[in-house]
Amino acid sequence: MKSPVHLSAVEILRRLPTPLFTAADAAKFVSHENVFLYRAVRKGYIQKLANRIYWNVLFSPRPPAVESVACFARQPSYISGEWALNYHGVLLQVPTVCTAITLAANAGRRSRISYGGFVIEYSHIREALFLAAEILNLDGILMATPEKALLDTVYLRHRGPDRNDLELDGVNRERIRDLAAIYPRTVSHLVDRLFVLEETE
Repeated sequence: MKSPVHLSAVEILRRLPTPLFTAADAAKFVSHENVFLYRAVRKGYIQKLANRIYWNVLFSPRPPAVESVACFARQPSYISGEWALNYHGVLLQVPTVCTAITLAANAGRRSRISYGGFVIEYSHIREALFLAAEILNLDGILMATPEKALLDTVYLRHRGPDRNDLELDGVNRERIRDLAAIYPRTVSHLVDRLFVLEETE
């Protein structure tokens, strides 16, 4: 039920989720949410981050983390690829693209969000490879385990990361080989090569 018309913009924003909310959330309080949101953006009360996704600046002045925006903007999704590998200390290079994995089939170039100097890019994965048990919940941010992040990276890129950029000591080899059996055989071969290269160094 929408709140009475006399509610001010500030009062409405106070009732909306923080730090992130959707246009649908605003529609619970106002009849013409597009007009309300446009005016709130103009006043600097909120910031539009993506289609129908907003940051409630007035009541959460600290910018939300890139990972938070990625997981919120498209649900369900989790952080993986090079971004997760760097988070876990497996990848030494700092990526500029935050890869979020989703079950949505229309993920791709149209599913990119520029935020905070980074790019959030959504990639589709088959439900059989979503593997919820390998996704950590870090205060509301869904993050792949190091093992799943490595497998996802190889699966999505069709190649392994540069061995010189990897620190594999923190990766559970037995676990990754068990999980690799669920992925296409080429993924398992490429991951095995990374460990072979490490052993020969």
